[in-house]
Amino acid sequence: MIGFCWVVILLVTFCVLAYQRASLVIWTCSYALLMIFLTKFHGLTTGTAITWIVFFAIFLLLDVGVWRRKFITRPLFNFYRNVMPSMSRTERQAISAGTVTWEGDLFRGNPDWKKLLSHEPAKLTAEEQAFLDGPVETLCRMLNDWDITHNRMDLPPEVWTFIKENGFFGLIIPKQYGGKQFSAYAHSQILIKVGGISITAGSSIAVPNSLGPAELLLHYGTEEQKNHYLPRLARGEDVPCFALTSPVAGSDAGAMTDNGIVCWGEYNGQKTLGIRLNFSKRYITLAPVATVIGLAFKLYDPDQLLGNKEDIGITCALIPRHTPGITIGRRHFPLNTAFQNGPIQGKNVFIPLDWIIGGKEKAGKGWGMLMECLAAGRAISLPASAVAGAKVLSYSAGAYARIRKQFNLPIGKFEGIEEPLARIAAYTFIMDAARTFATASIDCGEKPSVASAIVKYHVTELGRKIACDGMDIFGGKGICLGPKNFIGRGYEAAPIAITVEGANILTRNMIIFGQGVIRCHPYILPEMEAARISDPKEALKAFDKAVIKHVAFGISNFVRSLILGLTSSIIVQAPRGKMKRYYQQATRFCSAFAFISDVCMLIFGGSLKRKESISARLGDILSYLYLLSAVLKHFHDQGENMDDLPVVRYASLFCLFEIQERFDEIIKNFPNRIIAWMLKIIIFPLGERFSKPRDAIGHKVAQLLLAPTETRQRLASGAFLSAVPENVLADIQDALVKTIAADPIEKIIKTAKKDATISGYTAEEQAQSALEKNIISAEDFQLLMQAEEARKKVIAVDDFSNEELAGMIETHKDSLLKMAR
Repeated sequence: MIGFCWVVILLVTFCVLAYQRASLVIWTCSYALLMIFLTKFHGLTTGTAITWIVFFAIFLLLDVGVWRRKFITRPLFNFYRNVMPSMSRTERQAISAGTVTWEGDLFRGNPDWKKLLSHEPAKLTAEEQAFLDGPVETLCRMLNDWDITHNRMDLPPEVWTFIKENGFFGLIIPKQYGGKQFSAYAHSQILIKVGGISITAGSSIAVPNSLGPAELLLHYGTEEQKNHYLPRLARGEDVPCFALTSPVAGSDAGAMTDNGIVCWGEYNGQKTLGIRLNFSKRYITLAPVATVIGLAFKLYDPDQLLGNKEDIGITCALIPRHTPGITIGRRHFPLNTAFQNGPIQGKNVFIPLDWIIGGKEKAGKGWGMLMECLAAGRAISLPASAVAGAKVLSYSAGAYARIRKQFNLPIGKFEGIEEPLARIAAYTFIMDAARTFATASIDCGEKPSVASAIVKYHVTELGRKIACDGMDIFGGKGICLGPKNFIGRGYEAAPIAITVEGANILTRNMIIFGQGVIRCHPYILPEMEAARISDPKEALKAFDKAVIKHVAFGISNFVRSLILGLTSSIIVQAPRGKMKRYYQQATRFCSAFAFISDVCMLIFGGSLKRKESISARLGDILSYLYLLSAVLKHFHDQGENMDDLPVVRYASLFCLFEIQERFDEIIKNFPNRIIAWMLKIIIFPLGERFSKPRDAIGHKVAQLLLAPTETRQRLASGAFLSAVPENVLADIQDALVKTIAADPIEKIIKTAKKDATISGYTAEEQAQSALEKNIISAEDFQLLMQAEEARKKVIAVDDFSNEELAGMIETHKDSLLKMAR
C-alpha cells in the first residue's frame, strides 16, 4: 500500500510539473527531493536503491549535455533529417515572410488571455473619421449600383474623377508623397462603407491600396522610384495594377512561364542594359484602365551580364502602359460585376534594368517581396469586402423579416427564418471581430502572414454562407434584379473573393497549417534551421537546444490535454465575467491542438504536407481558435455590452463546436487506428460535449435583428446607413420603425375584425372601417397608412416590359462589346 502511495505521488508530481511546464532543473530538483524523502521514510532498501539508479540514469542523461547529445539528440537529429520535407525556393520565401502574432500564442497551447485583452484595439484618428464622414459619405451618395453594373458596366466618369481627386488611391501612401497615410483599420472601414453600396467601387479603391505598385514601392522602391511614382499614384494621375496570375500559373505562382532575359537593347535612342520581356497575364484588376503595370516574371541572365547566376528568380518591375509590345485594354466579366479586370500580354517588351522595383539589387527577390506585402494586405481588402456585405445583411434581413408577412405573421416569427437570421448575426460578429483584430495587429507594425490567411479564408467563406442565408430570407425580392434589388449582385459576386489572393482551397489545405506549423510552433523552425547548418557540431548543439524543449513541450501538452479534458477545463485561470468558460475551453483546445499537431508531425513526418485533408482540419482548428479569440476580444473592446451576449455566445459556441468536429474528423481518418484510439481518449476522455448553438439561443439572437436594437446597430456599424433617398437601407429602417409603431393598432383592428365589429377585405378597408367606428383615432389611421406605404415600398420588386427588357439586353450587349474592344 505504501509503495502504491509513492507511485501515486510520483505520478502526481509528474503531472503537476508537466502541466506547469517546469524547466529541466526544476524537474531534477523535484524528483531529487522526492527520492530523499523516500529514502528517509523507507531507508536504503533494495527497492529504493533501484529507484535511485533509475533516477540517476534518467536525469544524468538529460542534464549532462555531452551525454544527452550523444545518446538522445544525435539519433533524433538523424531521424529528423530523414523525414524533414524538402522545400522549393518559393516555399521557403513564403514561410519566412511576415511575422507571428496571436496565432503563435495559440500554438503554444497555453495562451495568455491578459495579453490578448491588453492588445491595442483598432481605432480611427480624427482625420480618418473625418474622411469617412466627408468624402466617403459623399461617394456613397453618388453610387447607383444598378446603373454601374447594368447600364454602364463601369463607374461613371464623375465617380472616377471624385475618387482620384479625393485621394482614394493614396490611402496607404505617406503624406510626404501626397497620400493619406491612413491606418489599416481606416483602410478597412473605408472599403466596408463603399463596398456595401457597390462592389465595383469598393474593388476599384481596394486594388491601388492593396498588393500592388504603391505597397511594393513603399517597402522596396528606390528613392527615385518613390519620388516619381508615389505622388502620381496619390493624386490618381497614375492608375496602377499588378500582374501576377498567368494562364498556367494561378495558385502555383512559381510555375509561371512569363520571363525576362537580361540583354542589351535600345531605350530613348541609347544602348541600355535591360530586360526583354514576354508574358501573358489574366484576371488583373484595373488592368483595362491602368496607366502603370506592376509585373511579376522570372528573370534569366544567360550571358551573365549581372553576375555568375543564370536563373535569377521571380522579379517585379514597374512598366508604363504605353511601352511598346504591351497589349492591354480588353476586359474579363467576373460574375456580372463591373469592376475593371482583364488580361495583359507582352511580346518582346524591352525595359531598362532600373525599372525593376528596388533597382537591380532586388532582381530575383520579387517573390519574397510579394509574400511580405501579402502577409498584411490579405487581411484587409477581401475581408473588408465580405464584412461589407455581412453588415448590410445583418441590418436589412431582420428588418425585412419583421416587415414582410406571410400567414398573417411577420416571417421573422417562423423558426425557419430565425435560424438563418441567427447565423447572419453571429457570423457577422465573427467576421467583423476577425478583420478588426487582424488590422489592429497590422497597425501595431505586424505583418501577420498566418493570421491574414486565416482571416481571408474564413471571413470570405462565412460571407458566402450568409449570402445564401440572405437570399433565403429575401426570397423573390432577392432574385429579381433591378434598381430595388440591393443583395442580388452581392450574392452573384460572393465567389470572387473566394478565388483571389490565394484561392480558398489552397489557403485552407496548404497554407494555414502548412505555413502556420513552421512559423507559429515554438520549436519547429529552430529545428529546421539547425538541420540546415553545415557544421555538424554546431548543428547538433542547435538542434539539441530546440528538440529537448520540444519533447518537454509535447509531454506537457499530452498531460494538459488529458487533465483539462477530465476537468472540463474548470481549473484554467481565465478572465472573470460572463465569458469565462469560453476562455477556459479555448485553453483546453489549444493544448489539445498543440498535442495532436506534434503527433501528426511525428507519425507523418515530411509527408504531412501531402496529407491535405488532415492538414486542412488542423488548420481549421487553429483558425477557429483564432476566430474565437477575436470574438472574445471584440466583445471586451466594445465594452462587454450585455445586450450582445446572445450573439457572442452563439458565435463562441459555433467556434467550439467546429473545433470539436475537426478533432473528431482527424481522429476518425487517422490511418493508425491504435494511435487514433489513444488520441480520442486523451483529447475527449469524457466524450464530445459540444453541440451546435441551441434553438433557444438562436431565437434570442434573431429577436435582436427583428427590431431597431443597439446590437443590430453595432453589427451594422460602419455601413452606409444614412437616411437619404437613394439609400435602400434607410428605407428599410424607416419601414421597420413604422411597422413596429403600427403593430398595436393592427392588433386592435384584428380583434375588431374577429368580433365582426368592422368590415372590409383589405388592410386599408379594415382600417377605414375602424376609423369610421371610432375604434382607432385619426392619428392611428395615419400611422397605419404610413407603415403600410413604407412596407409596400420595401417589399416591392422591379418589373419591366418586353420592350424595356429588350432594350436592356441591347444596352448590356453594347456594354459587353465595348468591354471586348
